[in-house]
Amino acid sequence: MKKADVMNPANTLPEMAKRLAALPLQFQPGEQWAYGPSVDVQAYLVEKLSGRPYDQYLKETIFDPLKMIHTRYVVAENNRPHFAALYNRSDEGILSRSPDQQANSFNTKNWALKPGGWGLTSTLDDYMTFTQMLVNGGQFGGTRILKQETVKLMSTSQLSDTISKRMWLPSKGRVGFGIDFAVRTQPPATKDENNGAVGEFFWDGAASTLFWVDPAHDLTAVLFTQLVPFDKVKLHKRFRDAIYGVYEPPAATR
Repeated sequence: MKKADVMNPANTLPEMAKRLAALPLQFQPGEQWAYGPSVDVQAYLVEKLSGRPYDQYLKETIFDPLKMIHTRYVVAENNRPHFAALYNRSDEGILSRSPDQQANSFNTKNWALKPGGWGLTSTLDDYMTFTQMLVNGGQFGGTRILKQETVKLMSTSQLSDTISKRMWLPSKGRVGFGIDFAVRTQPPATKDENNGAVGEFFWDGAASTLFWVDPAHDLTAVLFTQLVPFDKVKLHKRFRDAIYGVYEPPAATR
């Protein structure tokens, strides 16, 4: 992968897909689950099937109809003072700010690559609009983006019970994986697990960001922070406990 330089930002999506397709599979589909460039390949498919550049498709099909006016790949120069800083936290708890030029390099130039799995910038309000569209079954403010059946499919685990190798997915609790989301399939086993409701779907980001959609409670939550390494301070658990309360396993029955 490193030698093929698949994710070089100078690559277009077709070039990325061409380089990726020339490599051997890590495993056969359906044998394991792994986090990787699959969503970026989906972006290439969207571009291929729609006949439109991926970023244009997102803008015209999702962002503009939902009035997500602050969601984009490239941050305009006059908006860059509002760009959140990225911080590193040492094992001793000392914070150090990453140089902005390094942390924001992808989003301050119009690179050829428009990935599907990372790279967009947004605001809390824009992202909350997106999650509200999902909890409403694909529509928000009178605008339908997805069919209800599509959201249901997306939020249903697609992993067979026979798939035992799941990379670090088990660290997120008793979950499966839908179409680009973790899906909670069982309640937490202990109070030390992140709390949540069966049927919720969620994902998090490398800089300790988090969102989830909880259809059972008509609830969405968005947490934007910019802290690496990933959630060493257990902020996600405290955030979830603040919303749901500390999880108490059901009493044993006799």
